[in-house]
Amino acid sequence: MGLRFGGLQRTSTLDFPGVLCCVIFLAGCDLDCFYCHNRALIDGSAEAVSEDKILDFLHRRRGKLDGVVISGGEPTLQPELEGFLRTVRGLDFRTKLDTNGQRPEVIGRLIQQSLLDYVALDIKATKAEYLPVCGGAWAPAAETAALLARSGVGYECRTTLYPGLDVAGLGDILTALPKQPRWRLNFFRHPEHHRPADALRLRAPILTAKQIEAEAAALRDIQPELVW
Repeated sequence: MGLRFGGLQRTSTLDFPGVLCCVIFLAGCDLDCFYCHNRALIDGSAEAVSEDKILDFLHRRRGKLDGVVISGGEPTLQPELEGFLRTVRGLDFRTKLDTNGQRPEVIGRLIQQSLLDYVALDIKATKAEYLPVCGGAWAPAAETAALLARSGVGYECRTTLYPGLDVAGLGDILTALPKQPRWRLNFFRHPEHHRPADALRLRAPILTAKQIEAEAAALRDIQPELVW
């Protein structure tokens, strides 16, 4: 069947710390966050990109880009991911995976095969709100974080400050894991497309940069490497 590609960002200086990269988006996800910005990758409406086009692009960018980010959607759902990462490695690119951490066994296998240089793990919500916020489970995400901490692979955690999350809730999220090498906060931006049923939730209060700055010392007491 092959990988289902849903998009390509040709150049990024932000998605892979210290690495000039491209970002490849894979279609399909096992979560359904109400604030999702890539809903077309979930519902199948994203315009498909052929594997030939992706590989042609990578071949032409050898020596010009240093890394490739595999994002989504959720890349670990696709059985062909391992083979594709081997191909990317064979082209002398560094690799980064964006993941929701719901499949730690897949991430563990990719690490064992030395196919990943860096991982960004999305921590979606507080333990109590994980299911209603994203439709997933806290436990596998926490297991993935523990796996990454043991692995020697560079990684970071990321949390989007979704509508309805307050400072106390953010503190609960940050406290739920041991100190991480890097934890990035992403400020909420209203998605272009959303489910009508989520309209009310998307209008809930959101944390602003000013509020985070005001609480920065307390939040960094919990996670010293917190950035935004």
